[in-house]
Amino acid sequence: MFLDYLRYQKRFSSHTVLSYETDLTQFADYCSQEGSSSEKADPQIIRRWMARLLKEGMSARTVTRKISSLKSFYRFLIKEGVLSKNPMDKIIAPKVKKQLPVFVEEQPMEALLDKVDFGSDFLSLRNRMVIEMLYRTGIRLSELINLKDIAVDTGQCTIKVLGKRNKERIIPFSPSFVKEIEAYRQWRNKLYGSTETFFVNRKGGRMYGKEVYRIVHTYLSMVTTLEKKSPHVVRHTFATHLLNKGADLNAIKELLGHANLSATQVYTHNSFEKLKEVYRKAHPRA
Repeated sequence: MFLDYLRYQKRFSSHTVLSYETDLTQFADYCSQEGSSSEKADPQIIRRWMARLLKEGMSARTVTRKISSLKSFYRFLIKEGVLSKNPMDKIIAPKVKKQLPVFVEEQPMEALLDKVDFGSDFLSLRNRMVIEMLYRTGIRLSELINLKDIAVDTGQCTIKVLGKRNKERIIPFSPSFVKEIEAYRQWRNKLYGSTETFFVNRKGGRMYGKEVYRIVHTYLSMVTTLEKKSPHVVRHTFATHLLNKGADLNAIKELLGHANLSATQVYTHNSFEKLKEVYRKAHPRA
């Protein structure tokens, strides 16, 4: 019932619903070991579960996410009249150390797109297009693999993506990108005919997340020593570079598809760190 509520009323993505389901199943299994159930759990059981997860080496960030899942679940049960008292009322999640978004500096990113030889076959062209699309538009991994061919409009220089909670947004790209898009599209159609999705795998079907992750990791490894080399790092790179060039924070929020400005403001910390570095290097009294 709760998962249907998330799926059909909250319109969460299948990936998000699966995360909730995993968290709730793990908690239900623990409650069963304690001789209880999710509906009958008290704050003591919840705290013991948290303690066990942390003791087993789970990060505070992941435990906090699981606690958030439980809070949503119990709020739903209260709303539906299944419970009259919320066992989460006095539960405090572990403190999570704030992490600044990891991003690639402008020079290495330019080197990747201007100097690295991606190859001359179709899959090499597609791999380059994956990197370009992520960096030029800042879309999420899930948005990239689900991007419809019809949603890439070279006439208007825009793409239309379906983001979190099925929220649609339109993202512009520069006219200089049109030639590359058309070259990729023409070669793809020659090999596989017209396709529903813009990006295809070697069989002409939709790409998988792991495949995109591998592509991004491989090519970022050529220009950066960052520990993280994922599609989300390219998204962070997109946002940080825009901010460093003076883009309005609200505009970046809309481009990224963030629900609120606080999610976007984390990028201002990276820009401030850059300002501090400039100050330390340039000021005589620094």
